[in-house]
Amino acid sequence: MNTEVPRSAEEIREAVAALIGTAAADIPDDANLVRLGLSSLDVMRLSGRWRRGGIPAKFDVLVADPTVGGWARHIDSFAADDTAASS
Repeated sequence: MNTEVPRSAEEIREAVAALIGTAAADIPDDANLVRLGLSSLDVMRLSGRWRRGGIPAKFDVLVADPTVGGWARHIDSFAADDTAASS
């Protein structure tokens, strides 16, 4: 598993779980990650790590919908953009 560059909701969940010290299975897709203990600094670190890995994750978008589902949609949008650009 590569939490440096998440390619799925499960990888996002695992990256968050490692930061907040809980089991990934205990984080539902729609749970507010901030309420579960993720700090804004953690979000900045994750978004920076993901950008360095090639995913242009935007901090403001991540904090606007701090859920695994929201983040997966945000990251998936870049894959959709890549697919549309290559067509």
